[in-house]
Amino acid sequence: MVDTNTVIERDTVPVEQLRGLVGGRVLAPGDADYEKARTVYLGGMDQQPAAIVQPADAEDVSRVVGLARDLGLPLAVKGGGHSMFCLSDGGLVLDTSSLRDLEIDPQARTAWAGTGLNAGEYTQAAAEHGLVTGFGDTGSVGLGGITVGGGIGYLVRKFGLTVDDLLAAEVVTADGELRHVDADHEPDLFWAIRGGGGNFGVVTRLKFRLHELPTVTGGLLVLPATPEIVAGFVEAADAAPEELSTIANVMPSPPMPFVPEELHGTPIVMAILVYAGEGEEADKALAPFRTLATPIADMMQAMPYPGVYPPEDEGFHPVAAARNLFTDGFGLDEARLVLERVAESTAAMPAVQIRVLGGAMARVSSDATAFAHRDRRIMINVAAMYTEPAEAELHTRWADRLTADLQKGGPGVYVNFLADDSEDRIREAYPAGTWERLRAVKRAYDPTNVFRVNSNIPPADEAR
Repeated sequence: MVDTNTVIERDTVPVEQLRGLVGGRVLAPGDADYEKARTVYLGGMDQQPAAIVQPADAEDVSRVVGLARDLGLPLAVKGGGHSMFCLSDGGLVLDTSSLRDLEIDPQARTAWAGTGLNAGEYTQAAAEHGLVTGFGDTGSVGLGGITVGGGIGYLVRKFGLTVDDLLAAEVVTADGELRHVDADHEPDLFWAIRGGGGNFGVVTRLKFRLHELPTVTGGLLVLPATPEIVAGFVEAADAAPEELSTIANVMPSPPMPFVPEELHGTPIVMAILVYAGEGEEADKALAPFRTLATPIADMMQAMPYPGVYPPEDEGFHPVAAARNLFTDGFGLDEARLVLERVAESTAAMPAVQIRVLGGAMARVSSDATAFAHRDRRIMINVAAMYTEPAEAELHTRWADRLTADLQKGGPGVYVNFLADDSEDRIREAYPAGTWERLRAVKRAYDPTNVFRVNSNIPPADEAR
């Protein structure tokens, strides 16, 4: 333990004292595994934390939070997956990828999971019992990060958001207390962590509901992209049964082996479709997409649910100008616009991703969780991947302009896809009433804004 008589200068990360304080690992620049620990999914991130702590347990987390609070240190929390805003130059990072316990109760259909696990690991373990919880669209995303932001993935129309299956959580708050929160215990904090991001504490464990779903039907479907096909895809996805969730990427075809060489670089719809089930009903639900055009590639089939998460290249760290929005409509005019702008882009890979929402997600009240965009029909991601840093401004302007032109209805953004942590963008993630309630919860649990290296929600002002 740290010698309590040791004088530590404020605003300086005490690396050696940290090593005596926690049972887990403390990594500093030059240490083995430091470079790996500071690597995140997105490329172009080069922050150099003074120390990265990989805690052994929640007690370690509590000690680190207390030290950061008392010394006024910038404290970032890095999860076990993509972790977009989780580093701080010269600051302190809590890397929760070391919290990896998993307890599945197949009879109760619940699971307690450490937040350092990723979706693929959890999904594979649950599938051994024929059970699932819906997370995102990649197996490498971390459970902690996706959950506190909401969780939109392949089962969103069938079972709702990830937070709709969150039953309880263990959270270390800014005062260093480990709190068990659920609908009956500290319900305001439980409400806030279901969409409010990492603003209220460090989530160390999560209790999820599991659903019986041994088999799904779906996979990759590649179609040529014309305005009619793109608009038709969105229309078919909107009309599909709730068992079917889709993601359509409108983009120039990369040189993929299953795409004829003469089509490389031509506009395509590269889609992933997942139907929660199999057999005749699944085939019926997928048929409208297969008839939009002769598929360039059709890899849809019945499979265990973990099959929706294919292997990933660990060395892939894209640099992109990216924007996210919710919109209430997408038709032929929008499809033409998307194809025109994608063709105009000079990025190495421009893409527009379209997800039709609704179903179970929309049947939950908008004030039930901090994720409040329940009634939005469509979510769109606009991205331009590039390789030259000097091109950043050019591609950002392209993404901003297309995002503004696709907006229908009120502004809105999914906090987990925020690539810009400016105050205005963060505000768009929450309607006014949700924002004010979140600020009130923040004031109750983190009045000095210890958890600020994130898409930050500041504490409410003191009542006058």
